[in-house]
Order: sequence, then structure tokens, then C-alpha cells
Amino acid sequence: MEVIPKKGAVKRFGNVGTRRMRKQSSYDNIAGYLFISPMLILTTTLVIIPILLSGVISFSDWNFVSGIEGFHFVGIDNYTRLMQDESFHRSLINNLIMIAVVPVAMFLALVLAALINKATYFKTFFKVIYFMPFISSFVAIALLWRVLYHPNNGPINGFLRSVGVENPPLWLADPKFALISVMIIMVWTSLGFNMVIYLAGLQNISRDLYEAADVDGASPLRQFFRITLPLLSPTSFFLLITGIVGSFKVFDLIMVLTNGGPAGSTSVIVFYLYEVAFINLESGYASAMGIILLILILLVTLIQWVGQKKWVNY
Repeated sequence: MEVIPKKGAVKRFGNVGTRRMRKQSSYDNIAGYLFISPMLILTTTLVIIPILLSGVISFSDWNFVSGIEGFHFVGIDNYTRLMQDESFHRSLINNLIMIAVVPVAMFLALVLAALINKATYFKTFFKVIYFMPFISSFVAIALLWRVLYHPNNGPINGFLRSVGVENPPLWLADPKFALISVMIIMVWTSLGFNMVIYLAGLQNISRDLYEAADVDGASPLRQFFRITLPLLSPTSFFLLITGIVGSFKVFDLIMVLTNGGPAGSTSVIVFYLYEVAFINLESGYASAMGIILLILILLVTLIQWVGQKKWVNY
């Protein structure tokens, strides 16, 4: 005998189920907020609030030594001064030149990753060897390369003289070669990280695609350009963004190797900002410089996000 529930009972049970679902949903929301709260608090405290304060300070002539009493608004004077500051212009140009490090390091890392991925033996050994510079102390790396680049007693110039180069470059002591010398070190240190990321991307590509290409008669070079590169485009996009942002933040190598010299040839925005803020004690002017750097990085990232729709395949 079929029992048909009354309409009121169905409605009552339906309301109870809805209330339980809403209650469970609220519990899930609270749990989610609790999980993200540590990172949210840290990001707000260490990133968002300092950026907002820097934006306010950039419109003043304040320095952190004078205290709150020395805080005076000067409008856009700091930004106007930046437009006329030749040292800032030189630092900006050096930063833009350093972007060339990113595609060079990505290309070399991709070649190494493809070779190691094809290798049968010592894969782990080569991964560790190439990754070591990335996890090593940048101060130690800078000191090591200072010895290698020494104009008179350095191994690099010693080798060049042995092969017949009579007047090898002075490297870090020469304004024409100092920035190139730093860029070589940046390529060397970032090579291992890029290679490991590319190796992870290569191992996620299905072997069936290459087997099908072999059946169709595609050469290894054609397979690389038609299969490997398109399927690695998300990895390349990630490395491109992180690499360009990292090139704008380089500081430790410049500080230890050249201290911005010779003649400002290796000065970059972050190093010049450090000099203005902590040596010249012009916090307002340095904050304006930091805001310009932030806008520049956001603009470059935005351009990449817009452009990636034409060449990144997900």
C-alpha cells in the first residue's frame, strides 16, 4: 500500500533540508576563510599596506629619520623630478636591457631540458648540477664571479690571453662590459630553475603524440616546433612573466659586484631606489620611484597577459 505524504510534511522537511544546506555552506565558507586567513593577513600587512603607504609618502618630502613631524605634502614634485633625473633614466634603460636575459636563459634552458629528457643515464645528476647556482647564495656567487672576472689574475682573461687575445675586456671595471658581465651571471643562475620547469613540462607531454608524428613521417625538428613548443607554451609564459619581473628586482648581484658602477653603468631602479632612500634619506622621492616601478611591472605583465592569447595553447 503506497503512503502519500501530506503537503505540509513535504514542505516542512524541505525547509529543514534547505536550512541544513545553508548551515553547511556557511560552515564551509568559514573554514575556507580560516584556511586563507594566514596568507591574507601576511599579504595585507607586508604587501598591500606598504604599497598604499608608499603611494601616500610619494607625494611628500618625508624621510624616515625625521619622524611624522617632518611629513609635508609636495604634490607631484617627486614625479616631476623623476622625469628630469638622468640617473633614474639610466637605471631604467639598464633594467630594460636586462630583460634580454629572460629569452636567452629560456632558450638555453629549453635546449638543456630537451637533451636531458632524451638522455638515458645521469638525469638526476645533471638536474642537480644545473640547479645548484639557483639555490646557492647570491652573495657567494657574486664573490666567485668577481674572482673569475678579475682583469689581471682572473681565469677568464687568463684563458683569453692563452688563445691569443692580447687585450681582453676589463669586465666589471669597464663601463662598456660591466652590464653584460652581470647579465651573463643572471643567465647562469636562472638556467637551472628554467630547465627544471621545462623538464616538468616535457614529461607531461604524451608520448602518443610523438609516436603518431613518427608514423606520419614528421622529422624530429618538425615534431619539436609542431608538438613540443606549442604544448610548452604555458610553461614558457610562466617563465617569461616571472623572469621579467625578476629582472626588474635584481639588487644583490649589483650591490656586491659593482655597487652600481663603474660610472653608473650597472645601476638599476631597485639599486638607485636603495641609494636614494637609505643613503640620501629621501624617502618621499624613493617612494615615487617605487610606485613608478610598480606601474611599469604591472604594465609589462598586462601586455604579456593580453599577448598570450595569440601564442599560448592550454
